[in-house]
Amino acid sequence: MNDRDRRTLLNDAAERGIRYLDGLEQRPVFPSQEDIARLATALGDPLPDGPSAADDVLAFIDDFGSPATVANAGGRYFGFVTGGALPVTVATNWLAAAWDQNAFGHLSSPAVALFEQAALRWLKECLELPAEAEGTFTTGATMANFTGLAAARHAVLAKAGWDVGNQSLFGAPEITVIVGEEVHGSVLKVLALLGFGREKLIRVPVDRQGRMRADDLPAIDGPTIVCIQAGNVNSGAFDPAMDIVLSVRKRGAWVHVDGAFGLWARASDDHRSLAAGVELADSWATDAHKWLNVPYDCGAAIVRSPEALRAAMSISGSYLLKGDRRDALDVTPDSSRRARALDVWAALRCLGRSGVAELVDRNCRQAAWLAQKLDDAGANVLNEVVLNQVVVAFGDDDATKRVIGSLQGAGECWCGGTNWQGREAMRISVSSWATTQSDMERSLDAILRAMGAVEGRQS
Repeated sequence: MNDRDRRTLLNDAAERGIRYLDGLEQRPVFPSQEDIARLATALGDPLPDGPSAADDVLAFIDDFGSPATVANAGGRYFGFVTGGALPVTVATNWLAAAWDQNAFGHLSSPAVALFEQAALRWLKECLELPAEAEGTFTTGATMANFTGLAAARHAVLAKAGWDVGNQSLFGAPEITVIVGEEVHGSVLKVLALLGFGREKLIRVPVDRQGRMRADDLPAIDGPTIVCIQAGNVNSGAFDPAMDIVLSVRKRGAWVHVDGAFGLWARASDDHRSLAAGVELADSWATDAHKWLNVPYDCGAAIVRSPEALRAAMSISGSYLLKGDRRDALDVTPDSSRRARALDVWAALRCLGRSGVAELVDRNCRQAAWLAQKLDDAGANVLNEVVLNQVVVAFGDDDATKRVIGSLQGAGECWCGGTNWQGREAMRISVSSWATTQSDMERSLDAILRAMGAVEGRQS
């Protein structure tokens, strides 16, 4: 491919991407079954024997793939605490893809290494976490939790005189791992990957909002890791971090915070108090592709002790030539990795501290507005709407499932189902920069229509 053909192809890709974004208001939030089936059929061909023209490949992806996508980038998708990508981060992501950097260290990409250090520094400032902490950008909060908890495992065993990196877990002192009853499934997955069996975990009771009861914490003796939540994935509630950290820290426990979306409350004057005490923990995990609204995939792990993080993650015996500068592969599970830091840096530079706060506060106001309107209409709002999450039921479990199905099928907006403390419910997560008051009103009307249709069939 010559330079002219490459320029033409890349311009075509940009134009197709722009048309896609421009058309979000006119398309259903979830694709039709026909469009999904059309793509599945088109992808059924065997591997071609020979090359295909690059512009034909791009056209195929757009023509068949774009109609079958979920409109996460729009303002009326409220599933899975998904943030739409800020325009500056989309543009940055495109440029970073053209750079094609392997971001494992300074030698592989000096530019990305420097952007990463700057982005991590700004991230800690934005979330008011310790300046001395080390961090890394991961695929998402699952790997961020893995990173923080791997550092925790190394640190608590080292304190007990055991080098898990060299001596393995066989014969190691037993580690007590404490979680709340509402612990997120990704944390359970990570704990299993790290060798902590699910059946060995100590689960602390929670209140009606899913907050861990600090007064029910067990007695602690020996190596201990306590996992707390900043933002329950259903209710948005926060574990009482201050009470928990002060209680277990004096007994030598490591406290890890799973804050996939809720940790961003710390950027807001109006909502920071929800996460009071979180800064006293030992490690933190969050997602930038949630409330910072950068493209997938991008999580972040921050660990108070740089030594603990490096002990858990540093690569050794490698052919890679390393100098005296910080190399990401010494603080992250990955070696080869994309330049996620650029997206984060661009978002923080574009928004600034006040812009991040405004984004968080606006989404929280939108969630509270919607919850009040649904309550006025006779729906059952099941949670205290303290952040951006609304959990709502529409009568009994069967009626609730029917409302969710009707809403999703109509395509005007998309909200997911959940089970909240034994009851079927609809979960609404408002976390996109693109969500306007008009989007909220259109979504409210769609939910009320689905609610009315189900009530009409039952009467």
